[in-house]
Amino acid sequence: VQLVESGGGLVQPGGSLRLSCAASGFTLHYYTITWFRQAPGKEREGVASTTQSGAAQNYLDSVLGRFTISRDNAENTWYLQMNNLKSEDTAIYYCAVDRFVGSQWYLSSKYAYWGQGTQVIVSS
Repeated sequence: VQLVESGGGLVQPGGSLRLSCAASGFTLHYYTITWFRQAPGKEREGVASTTQSGAAQNYLDSVLGRFTISRDNAENTWYLQMNNLKSEDTAIYYCAVDRFVGSQWYLSSKYAYWGQGTQVIVSS
């Protein structure tokens, strides 16, 4: 199982980025797919999550309306579209996946499979 993130970078406040996470080694059936982030000196937090079917999506309150999670099951890839970025969105962003996550999608301990992370810096 391998997860590879891409799409991070430096962006000005108010700008947009689209992160990608490509999965290999398994098929994304019946999995919960989640983006986490970790800022310096802070704990890792769940940002956005979706089930494989897309029937259930969840967002961190501070990104609701600005971030959108989506997935392409055929390509085993999922995305995080981030709009109207703020300085507080600066962090390393990770994708994670696992089965039977349940309602506590925001807990990093629920996930066995992680990408290596991609850095997002929001600064003028």
